[in-house]
Amino acid sequence: MYEVPAKMGENARVTADYKGDYQELVDEISELLGAPATLENRNFELIAFGAYDSEGDLDPSALDPVRTRSILTRRSTAAVRRWFEGFGITRATGPVRIPPTPEAGVYRGRICLPVRHRGVVLGYVWLLDDDPGPTEQQLAAAMRVTARIGALLADEAQHGADLTRELRTVLTAERGWPRDMAVAELRTALGARADGPHTVVCVAPWPSADPDDAPSVRTLPGATALCTVPWGATAQCLALLVRLRSTDTLTPAVSAATRLLERAGGGDRGGRTAAGGVAAGRMGLAELGSAWAEASAAARAALAEPRFGPVADWASIGPFRLLTALPPEAAHDPAVHTLLSPAHQELARTAEVFLDCAGQAGRAAAGLGIHRQTLYYRLSRVEQLTGLDLDDGEDRLLLHMALKAARL
Repeated sequence: MYEVPAKMGENARVTADYKGDYQELVDEISELLGAPATLENRNFELIAFGAYDSEGDLDPSALDPVRTRSILTRRSTAAVRRWFEGFGITRATGPVRIPPTPEAGVYRGRICLPVRHRGVVLGYVWLLDDDPGPTEQQLAAAMRVTARIGALLADEAQHGADLTRELRTVLTAERGWPRDMAVAELRTALGARADGPHTVVCVAPWPSADPDDAPSVRTLPGATALCTVPWGATAQCLALLVRLRSTDTLTPAVSAATRLLERAGGGDRGGRTAAGGVAAGRMGLAELGSAWAEASAAARAALAEPRFGPVADWASIGPFRLLTALPPEAAHDPAVHTLLSPAHQELARTAEVFLDCAGQAGRAAAGLGIHRQTLYYRLSRVEQLTGLDLDDGEDRLLLHMALKAARL
């Protein structure tokens, strides 16, 4: 899930891919203590989970409700946060042992390793406390690793963890020199990281215009910056800039979009309240405006066509790459105005399925679950309502485009 870079010295870590480094360091703690560790930020949002090869640790019965929720939802509730903070973890400078409390959903004891940098707590490493637990020497070694995690968290905060303003400016700026200036500012803020492979994610619509309602970028694989931007006249969408391993590997972006959709309440349309779109990968930031157009177009296509899934990438949406570039009024061609009225919904669906099947009557009738003669009757009604000839290729093209565009 997380990109793991090559080993490097501690002094070089400030220029590393942060997400990969967090995972590497949490895995190091897991190996030191012989137990899986989890890393959360100070808001109790999960950053990394360290696997450990032990049958007992993989047993579901070893997990209590609090730990299960933290891993599955990547966050803890406010009540859980207050309960753990009651043990003084925000002030502690060393390991804190927390006893099991079944009434609070904590069936097994915890060891909390506070992650600090220059006296400020920035996060927590958590372990289940077994009998016998880790030795004092092991815990001391693990605390030295948490100091390196703290330095990374502090460095990320200083070097572009919150680039909301810069990213929003790029995505909303007019083409030409305004956008070029905005890209240059974002490139300066990112430093050397700006020159690597990137893509853009769009999640739309987003339920809030407040970026604080979105997960921290630290909890999203490869995430560099996120912001909200307008989506239509009244809604908002969420934009995310994601670093990639290569321009043709979009896995981190799809994973981030999926997590954001969970936060937005996205589901199957009919059902589906939000969808995600992922642009093609690019080197550097020069084409960020084009990437945003692709990501938002893919999100629109995913909202319109359930078959694209809750997250669609630009390359997968086929003719919608062209249709999403058309102005909204293009769907209101006078030839199909009557057909698109609610009274003729069944006829419109029949025509679309027929055209999706390349005019093959047998396939279309089977797909619709109707007799072929019923199909022919409905298609004749479509021709009467539209004035189009379904034996004519250009008329078919116009009708097909209009029906697809109406979904957008």
